Amino acid sequence: MKTVKITSNNFEQEVLNSNKPVLLDFWAAWCGPCKMISPIVDEIASEVTDAKVGKVNIDEQPELASAFGVMSIPTLALVKNGKVVNKMVGVRPKDSILKMLA
Repeated sequence: MKTVKITSNNFEQEVLNSNKPVLLDFWAAWCGPCKMISPIVDEIASEVTDAKVGKVNIDEQPELASAFGVMSIPTLALVKNGKVVNKMVGVRPKDSILKMLA
C-alpha cells in the first residue's frame, strides 16, 4: 500500500474512521531529517498490511500539526480508534518504527 496524503479534508475518513491503526508522518519539504526518514516510511507503507500510513505536510496542514502537538519534525504518531497511542520525534531506524506499530 502507498502512503496517503492526509489533509484536514480527508482526516476524519482516513484516520478517525480507519478500521486499521494509522501511522502519521508529520513533515515539511524544507526539513532535512524528514527527507531522511521519508523513504523508510514509504517502505513501511509498502510492506505492512495491518496498518495505514499517512503523511501530513505541516506547512499545508498547520491545524493538524497543532492538534497533534507537533513541536518539531519529523514526528511520527500512531493513531488507533481515533486516539494517539504512540509518538516519536526525530529520525528513527526502520525496526524502531515497526516496533511502534506492533
